[in-house]
Amino acid sequence: MLNKVEQAEQKWGGSHTAIDNWINARKLLLVEYCRLAGLPPFDAQRQALPGKEVIETFCEMLMDYVSAGHFEFYDKIVEGSQTNGEGKSLADEVYPQIADTTEMALSFNDSYAEIDDDHDMQGFDKHLSDLGQAMEERFELEDKLIQTLYHDHL
Repeated sequence: MLNKVEQAEQKWGGSHTAIDNWINARKLLLVEYCRLAGLPPFDAQRQALPGKEVIETFCEMLMDYVSAGHFEFYDKIVEGSQTNGEGKSLADEVYPQIADTTEMALSFNDSYAEIDDDHDMQGFDKHLSDLGQAMEERFELEDKLIQTLYHDHL
Protein backbone atom coordinates (compact mmCIF):
# COMPACT_ATOMS: atom_id res chain seq x y z
CA MET A 1 0.00 0.00 0.00
CA LEU A 2 2.85 2.40 0.76
CA ASN A 3 4.25 1.84 -2.72
CA LYS A 4 0.91 2.89 -4.21
CA VAL A 5 0.94 6.05 -2.09
CA GLU A 6 4.42 6.88 -3.37
CA GLN A 7 3.21 6.31 -6.94
CA ALA A 8 0.25 8.62 -6.32
CA GLU A 9 2.60 11.22 -4.87
CA GLN A 10 4.83 11.03 -7.95
CA LYS A 11 1.87 11.17 -10.32
CA TRP A 12 -0.20 13.95 -8.72
CA GLY A 13 2.00 15.54 -6.06
CA GLY A 14 2.52 19.29 -6.29
CA SER A 15 -0.42 19.83 -8.62
CA HIS A 16 -2.97 20.97 -6.04
CA THR A 17 -2.84 21.63 -2.31
CA ALA A 18 -5.87 19.42 -1.63
CA ILE A 19 -4.25 16.50 -3.46
CA ASP A 20 -0.99 16.96 -1.55
CA ASN A 21 -2.85 17.08 1.77
CA TRP A 22 -4.88 14.00 0.85
CA ILE A 23 -1.84 11.96 -0.13
CA ASN A 24 0.11 13.08 2.94
CA ALA A 25 -2.76 12.14 5.27
CA ARG A 26 -2.96 8.74 3.58
CA LYS A 27 0.77 8.20 4.01
CA LEU A 28 0.65 9.04 7.72
CA LEU A 29 -2.33 6.72 8.22
CA LEU A 30 -0.52 3.87 6.49
CA VAL A 31 2.58 4.33 8.62
CA GLU A 32 0.42 4.02 11.73
CA TYR A 33 -1.35 1.01 10.25
CA CYS A 34 2.02 -0.68 9.68
CA ARG A 35 3.03 0.11 13.26
CA LEU A 36 -0.24 -1.32 14.57
CA ALA A 37 -0.01 -4.45 12.41
CA GLY A 38 3.64 -5.01 13.28
CA LEU A 39 4.67 -4.76 9.63
CA PRO A 40 8.20 -3.77 8.62
CA PRO A 41 9.94 -1.72 9.85
CA PHE A 42 7.81 -2.08 13.01
CA ASP A 43 7.97 -5.88 13.26
CA ALA A 44 10.18 -6.19 16.35
CA GLN A 45 7.46 -7.77 18.51
CA ARG A 46 5.39 -9.69 15.99
CA GLN A 47 3.67 -11.91 18.53
CA ALA A 48 2.63 -9.11 20.88
CA LEU A 49 -0.55 -7.10 20.55
CA PRO A 50 0.00 -3.38 20.16
CA GLY A 51 -0.31 -1.13 23.18
CA LYS A 52 -3.42 0.81 24.02
CA GLU A 53 -1.82 4.15 23.07
CA VAL A 54 -0.78 2.92 19.62
CA ILE A 55 -4.30 1.64 18.94
CA GLU A 56 -5.91 4.88 20.14
CA THR A 57 -3.55 6.99 18.02
CA PHE A 58 -4.35 4.91 14.95
CA CYS A 59 -8.10 5.15 15.59
CA GLU A 60 -7.85 8.95 15.86
CA MET A 61 -5.91 9.16 12.60
CA LEU A 62 -8.35 6.78 10.90
CA MET A 63 -11.34 8.88 11.92
CA ASP A 64 -9.58 12.10 10.86
CA TYR A 65 -8.75 10.58 7.47
CA VAL A 66 -12.27 9.24 6.88
CA SER A 67 -13.85 12.54 7.97
CA ALA A 68 -11.55 14.65 5.80
CA GLY A 69 -12.41 12.49 2.83
CA HIS A 70 -16.14 12.95 3.27
CA PHE A 71 -16.20 16.57 4.37
CA GLU A 72 -13.22 18.10 2.61
CA PHE A 73 -11.82 16.23 -0.36
CA TYR A 74 -14.96 14.72 -1.86
CA ASP A 75 -16.67 18.12 -1.81
CA LYS A 76 -13.77 19.55 -3.82
CA ILE A 77 -14.28 16.85 -6.43
CA VAL A 78 -17.95 17.72 -6.83
CA GLU A 79 -17.22 21.49 -6.82
CA GLY A 80 -14.49 21.08 -9.41
CA SER A 81 -16.69 18.97 -11.63
CA GLN A 82 -19.48 21.52 -11.91
CA THR A 83 -18.30 22.38 -15.42
CA ASN A 84 -18.23 18.78 -16.61
CA GLY A 85 -20.47 15.93 -15.57
CA GLU A 86 -17.63 13.40 -15.43
CA GLY A 87 -16.58 14.17 -11.87
CA LYS A 88 -20.16 14.14 -10.63
CA SER A 89 -20.99 10.83 -12.29
CA LEU A 90 -17.75 9.30 -11.02
CA ALA A 91 -18.51 10.55 -7.53
CA ASP A 92 -22.01 9.07 -7.74
CA GLU A 93 -20.45 5.75 -8.76
CA VAL A 94 -17.69 5.49 -6.16
CA TYR A 95 -19.19 7.22 -3.10
CA PRO A 96 -21.41 4.24 -2.18
CA GLN A 97 -18.37 1.96 -2.36
CA ILE A 98 -16.33 4.40 -0.27
CA ALA A 99 -19.22 4.52 2.23
CA ASP A 100 -18.83 0.75 2.69
CA THR A 101 -15.17 1.23 3.64
CA THR A 102 -16.20 4.04 5.97
CA GLU A 103 -18.51 1.62 7.77
CA MET A 104 -15.58 -0.78 8.24
CA ALA A 105 -13.43 2.05 9.66
CA LEU A 106 -16.22 3.14 12.02
CA SER A 107 -16.69 -0.43 13.21
CA PHE A 108 -12.98 -0.78 13.94
CA ASN A 109 -12.96 2.54 15.78
CA ASP A 110 -16.03 1.62 17.80
CA SER A 111 -14.38 -1.64 18.83
CA TYR A 112 -10.91 -0.36 19.74
CA ALA A 113 -10.75 3.43 20.19
CA GLU A 114 -11.45 3.28 23.91
CA ILE A 115 -10.18 0.01 25.28
CA ASP A 116 -9.16 -0.82 28.81
CA ASP A 117 -6.72 -3.39 30.15
CA ASP A 118 -9.28 -6.20 30.28
CA HIS A 119 -10.72 -5.55 26.78
CA ASP A 120 -11.16 -8.76 24.76
CA MET A 121 -8.66 -8.51 21.89
CA GLN A 122 -9.23 -12.02 20.52
CA GLY A 123 -10.52 -10.87 17.10
CA PHE A 124 -8.17 -7.91 16.79
CA ASP A 125 -5.86 -9.36 14.12
CA LYS A 126 -8.76 -10.39 11.88
CA HIS A 127 -10.50 -7.05 12.32
CA LEU A 128 -7.25 -5.21 11.54
CA SER A 129 -6.67 -7.35 8.45
CA ASP A 130 -10.21 -6.72 7.20
CA LEU A 131 -9.70 -3.01 7.79
CA GLY A 132 -6.45 -3.11 5.81
CA GLN A 133 -8.28 -4.65 2.85
CA ALA A 134 -11.00 -2.02 3.09
CA MET A 135 -8.40 0.74 3.23
CA GLU A 136 -6.70 -0.60 0.11
CA GLU A 137 -10.04 -0.67 -1.71
CA ARG A 138 -10.81 2.85 -0.50
CA PHE A 139 -7.45 4.18 -1.68
CA GLU A 140 -8.04 2.76 -5.16
CA LEU A 141 -11.45 4.42 -5.30
CA GLU A 142 -10.04 7.68 -3.98
CA ASP A 143 -7.32 7.58 -6.64
CA LYS A 144 -10.06 7.77 -9.26
CA LEU A 145 -11.37 10.88 -7.54
CA ILE A 146 -7.89 12.36 -7.22
CA GLN A 147 -7.38 11.82 -10.94
CA THR A 148 -10.57 13.80 -11.60
CA LEU A 149 -9.50 16.61 -9.26
CA TYR A 150 -6.08 16.64 -10.94
CA HIS A 151 -7.59 17.00 -14.41
CA ASP A 152 -10.07 19.65 -13.29
CA HIS A 153 -7.26 21.84 -11.94
CA LEU A 154 -4.65 21.53 -14.70
